Amino acid sequence: MSESPNLEATSLIMVQFLAWVADRPRSYAGTMEAWRTNCPRMPIWENAVSDGLVTLEGGGSMRARKVASHIALAAIMQRADGSGECFGVFG
Repeated sequence: MSESPNLEATSLIMVQFLAWVADRPRSYAGTMEAWRTNCPRMPIWENAVSDGLVTLEGGGSMRARKVASHIALAAIMQRADGSGECFGVFG
């Protein structure tokens, strides 16, 4: 990856999304089913892609491609509140 992901404004919902992606392999279809929204105030997928936090990998149909995270979740958690604590999301 040539550019560093944008971690300046990592929201709690983005941390939750990235934790969900990191939990196990996810398909684009499954990700859209779980996270797609028409709310212009919550464009989680679009923000994650534009900030370089996730990409699609593999070939075949769009829905069969895999979602890949390109940054360690620990780095996002550290950046989220400066302490490394993740707002209680992970226990």
